[in-house]
Amino acid sequence: MKTAKKKWYDYLWILSVIYLVLGFFNILFAWLGLLCFFIPLIISVIKGTKGYCNRYCGRGQLFGLLGGRFGLSKKRDVPGWMKSRPFRYGFLVFFFIMFFVMLWNTYLVFAGARDLGQAVTVLWMFKVPWHWAYHGTIFHPGVAQFAFGFYGVMLTSTLLGLITMVLFKPRSWCVYCPMGTMTQLICKVRNKR
Repeated sequence: MKTAKKKWYDYLWILSVIYLVLGFFNILFAWLGLLCFFIPLIISVIKGTKGYCNRYCGRGQLFGLLGGRFGLSKKRDVPGWMKSRPFRYGFLVFFFIMFFVMLWNTYLVFAGARDLGQAVTVLWMFKVPWHWAYHGTIFHPGVAQFAFGFYGVMLTSTLLGLITMVLFKPRSWCVYCPMGTMTQLICKVRNKR
């Protein structure tokens, strides 16, 4: 059987790993994660497709590699409730609430009402001190506050993806990924024209 030739975008999973490693050692690299937010939105608005999710998402590729090729997945179907619209939209709303809380904390640091919190919140509940990843810069502490919060969002979603990858099919995270749900909504609205 002939295998398809790998394309450049088949290796974007490497960028996901590099992102997590860089943010671990210097939290300001967390800002690069905004690319994972804006690129899918831009593609869905311009092209009306989920091309990013289907082809360019390094995190989805990473889960596919770990769960598929390395066999770390039980390869069971995702439960119906996890695929349901109420769960996916509910998770999207919850995700937005957590994102806006992160933005509010960033604003408070920029406004001087709060000191920089050098902790990454994992699963939106557990604060993990990240003191080695930030030693001050020429930037305002609010820049680092955003980075700590955003890295927490990215780390949490990666952990959730790894858990569902192990329990179910490799790319189970893609079923309820907030970016996937959001781009799907954008595509539906755009393609109704």
